[in-house]
Amino acid sequence: QVQLVESGGGLVQPGGSLRLSCAASGSIISITRMAWYRQAPGEQRDLVAAISSAGNTNYASSVKGRFTISRDNTENTVYLQMNSLKPEDTAVYYCYADVIRGSSRRQYGYWGPGTQVTVSS
Repeated sequence: QVQLVESGGGLVQPGGSLRLSCAASGSIISITRMAWYRQAPGEQRDLVAAISSAGNTNYASSVKGRFTISRDNTENTVYLQMNSLKPEDTAVYYCYADVIRGSSRRQYGYWGPGTQVTVSS
């Protein structure tokens, strides 16, 4: 099996910064796409940022210029650097990974349990 574990969430004042990390472990051959999603109370889960194994990135328009996604392929880890945080960034942030595993080398999608980010004064 495969596990994703997020860390780095917490409480921060508006204008502050946080860095989220997500490490994948288990029976992994390789990971293609890695991404961060977020879900605020009463809202749907939305894409924040994604990165391919080659390093190509895309961002939600609401975070472009403030957030940066990166990854370490040797450690199967993805990061989200969040700067200039706003109260509307408050949500549970989830890590996602498309993992190639097994003798069949099929791709499976996995989610982390989520980490709370609260932006408030």
